Amino acid sequence: MPETDWRARAGSPFTCEKRPATGSRGMVVTNHPLASAAGAEMLAGGGNAVDAAVAALFALTVVEPMMVGLLGGGMAHFRLPDGSHTVIDGLSTVPAAGRPDMYTPVSQEWPAALETVGRENAVGARSVATPGNLLAWCEALARFGSLPLADVMQPAIRLAARGFPATPYLAECAADAAPDLARDAAIAALFLPDGAPLRPGSRLVQGDYAETLRSIAREGPGALHGGSIGAAVATHVARLGGVLDEADLRDARTVERQPVRGTYRGVEVVGPPPPSSGGVHVIQMLNLLEGFDLGALGFGTAPTLHLLAEALKMAFADRAAATADPDFVQVPVARLLSKSYALERRALLDPARARAWSAGVAAGESPNTTHLTVADAEGRIVCATHTINSLFGARFLVPGVGLIPNNYMALFDPRPGHALSIAPGKRISTSQAPLIALREGKPLVALGLPGGLRIFGSAMQALLNLLDHGMSLQEAVEAPRVWTQGQALEVEAGVPEPVRAALRGMGHEVVALPHVAGGMCAIRFHADGMLEGAACWRADGTAIGLGGGLAREGVRFWSDRVRG
Repeated sequence: MPETDWRARAGSPFTCEKRPATGSRGMVVTNHPLASAAGAEMLAGGGNAVDAAVAALFALTVVEPMMVGLLGGGMAHFRLPDGSHTVIDGLSTVPAAGRPDMYTPVSQEWPAALETVGRENAVGARSVATPGNLLAWCEALARFGSLPLADVMQPAIRLAARGFPATPYLAECAADAAPDLARDAAIAALFLPDGAPLRPGSRLVQGDYAETLRSIAREGPGALHGGSIGAAVATHVARLGGVLDEADLRDARTVERQPVRGTYRGVEVVGPPPPSSGGVHVIQMLNLLEGFDLGALGFGTAPTLHLLAEALKMAFADRAAATADPDFVQVPVARLLSKSYALERRALLDPARARAWSAGVAAGESPNTTHLTVADAEGRIVCATHTINSLFGARFLVPGVGLIPNNYMALFDPRPGHALSIAPGKRISTSQAPLIALREGKPLVALGLPGGLRIFGSAMQALLNLLDHGMSLQEAVEAPRVWTQGQALEVEAGVPEPVRAALRGMGHEVVALPHVAGGMCAIRFHADGMLEGAACWRADGTAIGLGGGLAREGVRFWSDRVRG
């Protein structure tokens, strides 16, 4: 579709704030320029997309410490040169001492039931779950990478030891979390120097963390999972009253999972399976929306946004009822992915009026996450979303090792007897949606983003922007978004008031927000082999492409002859 077509029908035209990057040999898109540079350094040095992704993830733990760390969890989606896909699940799990009734919920009604007395499941040592990030990254590197762990960790070690200038985004995050950070002397020393939040441009040096990274570069993941670093973490968490112990760290394991697949207007969409709700519910919503001509209705118009809202509400009703760790809950994946189920639900949808939705199958995340998308010229794609859950995780730092623990226990239902209830060893459920879309078996686009519950709805909207509205990649990741899980319909500022008024007329309670979810990182694959990368305005996202290449063979010989 020509660009002028979607703009002519758009209810909310907008102007992109960033520019895409292109490269023929590789592309790295992360939510921080220094992390993107770390990945590009690996590609330039002969590494592949997996080397670049792991280097960038380690770098993100330094430059986005409020979002991701070694004591967090996440999922990584890989496409390999032979066309196969796999997902490495490094999500966090309930420690062995976790119990269904270990917290007291402030309410029995969802979603307020996720809140507990004293915020014990969200802040402090009792909120810490068993991490999986480091295990997942090292496994990916060992299986699919080409460079040694010590090499890919060098950019992160350098950034931690020498420091880097804090971005306004990091400074703003420190200010937002300041009341909780101030309660822990170790974390306050880094992010509240002299009692005030870190200022933009000030240099952040993390010496203890640099030493921890050096230890891991020498010893591998066992330094944390069974070694001295893990012992220091477990001892400190126990001293503060948490349930994570050394055995939990030692016994932690990743899980390799096969992705889920669906189609939308002839394009295959491949995403992560449960315990991620991202892949399943993106495909579920696409199946539902396939019965409507969204291109004709126009981008950002009230009829289109109404349909998106109803699709989101349906998906969230099913997610709350049935999507959880498949080792503990029977998830009806086949039904959720089926075109027939979408047909049943579509028949109940009123294209002119909002309604409440209950689950059609039987049976609360933080937006503070990070994502990267990386590709190389040989056909490897890495689409990975990792986090410590909330902003600055559990909001304390383990002294001496410089690590910020996750607060993943906040994602479990503190009420016994539910799909998301706490059980020892249970993996958290997540909305992470590292997606890869294919046309005729060839990669078309890979994308993902942070944003908690709002992740998979935002990823789905980016696909619609590309496939139905004919947007460029940069437009697709920056376009205004909407979100709802059944209560208010959140709309970004780019949705104009006349459209909001029309949605209210359809029965939606409209709430305008500065942004919905976080910074998307995407790569588009062109037929001529060119890679196009784009990041959006909602984070410090930066795309770096690698072009050029080595000198043509014999160039030096002929230049010598000419001079002679």
